[in-house]
Formats: sequence, structure tokens, C-alpha cells
Amino acid sequence: MFLSVFDIFKIGVGPSSSHTMGPMVAGGRFLEALRAQPFRPHGLRASLHGSLAFTGKGHATDRATILGLAGFLPETMDAEAAETALAANRNSRTLTPADLGELAFDPDADLIFDYDHALPGHANGMTLMATDAQGDVIYQQVYYSIGGGFVLTEDELALRGDRTRGDDGDTVPWPFVSAAQMLDMAEKSGKSIATLKRENERKFRSDAQISTGIRRLWQVMRDCMDRGLATGGTLPGGLSIRRRASGIHSSLKSEAGMNLTAPHVINDWMSIYAMAVNEENAAGGQVVTAPTNGAAGVVPAVIRYWLDHVPGASERQLDDFMLTAAAIGGLIKHNASISGAECGCQAEVGAASAMAAAGLCAVLGGTPAQVENAAEIALEHHLGMTCDPVRGLVQVPCIERNGIGAIKAVAAASLALRGDGKHFVPLDAAIETMRQTGRDMNEKYKETSLGGLAVNVPNC
Repeated sequence: MFLSVFDIFKIGVGPSSSHTMGPMVAGGRFLEALRAQPFRPHGLRASLHGSLAFTGKGHATDRATILGLAGFLPETMDAEAAETALAANRNSRTLTPADLGELAFDPDADLIFDYDHALPGHANGMTLMATDAQGDVIYQQVYYSIGGGFVLTEDELALRGDRTRGDDGDTVPWPFVSAAQMLDMAEKSGKSIATLKRENERKFRSDAQISTGIRRLWQVMRDCMDRGLATGGTLPGGLSIRRRASGIHSSLKSEAGMNLTAPHVINDWMSIYAMAVNEENAAGGQVVTAPTNGAAGVVPAVIRYWLDHVPGASERQLDDFMLTAAAIGGLIKHNASISGAECGCQAEVGAASAMAAAGLCAVLGGTPAQVENAAEIALEHHLGMTCDPVRGLVQVPCIERNGIGAIKAVAAASLALRGDGKHFVPLDAAIETMRQTGRDMNEKYKETSLGGLAVNVPNC
């Protein structure tokens, strides 16, 4: 099993990797398929199902679907051009994707939120259709947004599961599919988890490309965090949620150097680093999936904590942090899920916290066994966490939850480093427990906003 560091960490836009990035990617894939057809369509239509329907408007799924069908992709999307395209669609009721000409698309009639019919493959399902001049469907494809910006057609889901490039064990030198295998390979080879991961990545990229790509990811993460730390005001969406990272950051800076600052204030630094990212995500800004948008603040917050607050930290070790984190994220995705709509927030912030804990433990000198222990501690103490966003917005409780996830990650890494790597609950058991818990979790607690905080706090 192989998932690249650049599959786990992807540059995109907020507020949701599964609800915003996924539908946009699906739209792009549908356009590619249409260009290969022998006929010329007259119009387009889209039907959203399951969680994409229930919380789609709060997650900007409607906007993302239109933009995807207009030819925009998450990594390269220009915000100003996107707004221009949306305005043009509202006025003309058409879209003009490249090489397909002008196509009819009335968002009031052709974008359907189907609350009654879930698709069988995944909670995040959508059907994209092409129509003729009479409005009859002449081509359609079902897509599933399976978390982290990953998108599969129904045929791909049935035939391949959620495999991605290089998933076949024979294509990489260290094809671990479990934490136990990973640890066994590390012990027998004498290599770190980051080294195993790098040698797998070398099947597709040079060392220079790997390092340059990781530096690019960190730059986008840090720029996103800096924007969040500098921006005040109120988040969009109607809840009137005030941005807090900037104000708390100013307060913390004013306290710098004070002899009586309590030790626990370091938790505030970690929290605002994560909250800054997730406030930007909630505002639709550019973020990096880590492994999802809803959990995008945890890993960069822990990296920032390490670089800015831990003596001896150096960006020279950044590759080791990210490669180790990606190894853990790949295991969680392969053996369970990173989708809140599938397994609740344990699959998003829980996975991110495990990844961050593993990465921090690695750069602080942890052995592979200690790294695995750190990931297990972090994931274990997110088990059962529901996904219940108020009004379907990635704001409450999502933003604060990332801050707490970062704090848990640092605590997990520290605890693991105090031990010798031997522990009672294996990471594989925690991952399987998360999968089973998600399977058994009531649907109203899995990103539908039909239960939990979403219905028990005022949201207007």
C-alpha cells in the first residue's frame, strides 16, 4: 500500500476537502469525460446526495460544483476569476468550460439537493449529468468524494476501492499496509519511518522534487496561518462567528518576556496557530489538506510550535516530520477513513492529531516504536468524536477542535518519548476501532448536522 505525501497533503481551498474540493475535482473529471464523447451536450445538471446534500450549502458545495463544471480546480483556482464565473452563471444561466462551448446550467433548476436518496457507495455522493436540447440526460457519472479531496467514480469504488497511484505493493520497496508491518520493516532495515517513506516516494520523484514539494506545502500552510493570525472580523455563513486567532495572537505577543507567564500559556500558542488556519479555511481561503480541510490546522500548528518554541528545531528536519505524518495518515486512510461523513470527526481531527504526534515525535528523536506509540495515543483519545457542525459550516466546533487536537498531539508525542515504545494498545487496533466506531455511529453524527451541537445550540 502506498499513498504519497502529496496525496495526503494537497493544496486546495476551503471550507471542506470532501464537500468543496471533492465536488470541484469531480466536475473537472466529468468535463474530461465529456470531451471524449462523440456527441456535443447542450446542458449540464448535478444532483447532490447524503452529506453533500444535508450540509452542502454550509460547506459551499453548490459553489464548488458550479466552479468545477466551469473548469476550475482547487490547486490552481484564482478567487477573483471564480467569483466572476459565478456571477456570469447567475446572469446567463450558462457555463463555458474549455473545449465544450456554452452549456445551459441554471443553478436554481439544475443543481439538486436530494435529501431523500443516499447513494450506496459513500455518504458523499453526487451525480453529474449532460443533457440534450430537450433536457434529456444523454450521459451521466456518479462520483464519491471520499475525504481529503479524493474522488472516485462508482466503478472505481467498486473495482479498486480507494486505491491511488502506486498502491500496488510491488511498485515500492517498503509496501507496508499496517503499522505492525511498518515497524517490522523499520526494525529489520534499521531505517526510520521517514526514510522508508522517502524511499517509497523515490519511485515517482527525485529527492530534490520531494523536498521542494514539501517546502511548497509548508509555505502554503505557513502563509495560510499568517493570514489567519493577521485577520480579524467575522466569518461568512450567517453564524456571526468572530475570528479570534488574531486578537489572541496580539495578546500573547504583548505578554512575551513577562516573568510571571504561566507554563500552560504555550497551549494558547498552539491553539491559535491551528485556529488561524481553520478560520482561513472557514472563509474559503487557500489551505493544505492535512489530511482534510476540516482538520487542516493541526499538523501546521504542531510544526509551527516545534519550529518557533522548541530549542534546536530546524526546518532541515521538515521532510522527516511531513513524511512520517504522511505514513501515519496513509495507514489511517487505507485501513479506516479520513472522512467525517463516513466516520465522524475522529477520522479527521483524530487522524490529523495522530499524524502530527508521529511527526513531532520523529523530529524530537523518537524511535519508530515511539513514533507509532505517539500516533496511537493521539488517535485513541479522539475515538468516538462525532462530526456535528452547526448549520453545516466548518466553524463550530471545528475551529477550536483543531486547536485541542494540536495540544493532544504534542502531549501524545511527549508521553511517547518518555517511554521505550512498548505499549498496550497497538496503533493498528486504534485504527480498526475507529473504523468500527464510525461504522456503528448514527448518521446524524456524521456531517449531516442532524444531531449533536448542530441541533442543541442556537444557530441563527
